[in-house]
Amino acid sequence: MKIKLTVNGQKREVDVKPHTRLLDLLREDLGLTGTKEGCGKGECGACTVIMNNKVVASCLVLAPQADGAEIQTVEGLGDKEKLHPIQQSFIETGAVQCGFCIPGMIMSSKKLLDDNINPGDEEIKRGLSGNICRCTGYVKIVDAVKEASHKMQSGGEDNV
Repeated sequence: MKIKLTVNGQKREVDVKPHTRLLDLLREDLGLTGTKEGCGKGECGACTVIMNNKVVASCLVLAPQADGAEIQTVEGLGDKEKLHPIQQSFIETGAVQCGFCIPGMIMSSKKLLDDNINPGDEEIKRGLSGNICRCTGYVKIVDAVKEASHKMQSGGEDNV
């Protein structure tokens, strides 16, 4: 079946099977491999994307459910020349270790900061609660979100 969706600002039309997951569409059909598969059960957050302005586990969304949707993945935030303030902050604070969970963490952070540019520690923890990291212990990740908040509030970044 054919579906139409907008991914990272680009309109796309893709042939999918009814049982194709959004995660597989993004990774295999569109080559957007930043979104990772961790548990395949919607529990780890590695596959988190923003769909129609909501954080979703792309492993739980069937591609046909995304027909007409607007999807944002980690690839849509910044590039090698100019990282998004969230991406830059994750690097600067040392929040990136193995990197597997980071795309999902960054997308959850993006949605959190879109909704509340100045969250406190507890709000950050709640905003990231659907994401599991086995490497960092979360302290540096919370620091990265706070740092990104400061960068985004300063208004000096174009990629917000």
